[in-house]
Amino acid sequence: QVQLVESGGGLVQPGDSLRLSCAASGFTFGSAAMNWFRQAAGKDRELVASISDSSGTIRYASFVKGRFTISRDNAKNTVYLQMNSLKPEDTAVYYCHAPRFGSWGQGTQVTVSS
Repeated sequence: QVQLVESGGGLVQPGDSLRLSCAASGFTFGSAAMNWFRQAAGKDRELVASISDSSGTIRYASFVKGRFTISRDNAKNTVYLQMNSLKPEDTAVYYCHAPRFGSWGQGTQVTVSS
């Protein structure tokens, strides 16, 4: 059974940093691409970043490029999203996604406000 558990969200001020983690289980993590999505209140869920199984291919949405970094530790079955220079418009619930299985985590709330 595929399980994805996000952590690391919280309330921060503009310009601060956060690191989100997603612990995966129930599948061969090192063979699976992973995504981070986010969904702000009243808006559609949108792709933030993706990373291939070996980290050889990484992609970012234009609105986070240069500020966010996706990475993974296959030995720990964990994917990360380092978020720097946070803006109020980054406020959303952030979700981990395993596209091969169509599985989602429960989400972690990130709120950027002064």
